[in-house]
Amino acid sequence: MRQIINGKLYDTETAILYGDFTSPHNCTDFGYFEEELYRTKRGTWFLFGKGGALSPYAISVSGGTGGGQSIRVLTEEEAQEWAEEKLTVEEYIKLFDCERG
Repeated sequence: MRQIINGKLYDTETAILYGDFTSPHNCTDFGYFEEELYRTKRGTWFLFGKGGALSPYAISVSGGTGGGQSIRVLTEEEAQEWAEEKLTVEEYIKLFDCERG
């Protein structure tokens, strides 16, 4: 997917995929969604997501909602928060340095 945000092009074909998450819903459920964490060649993080009519990616359609998809630019901190919540410990450590408890 390609999307222009604040005059900059974000493209899932040219950015590097660092992790992905699939919701626990069945793929036929309206709440089902998928997310992918990317980083551009210039170091900007972004999240690509798509999902059903009751997912975070729902869009308004005449008289209701439908499935949709979008790209959202993330700060470094937001990318870390997403990865901490959605990825395994091993995947997180590969992406970000973290302090040991």
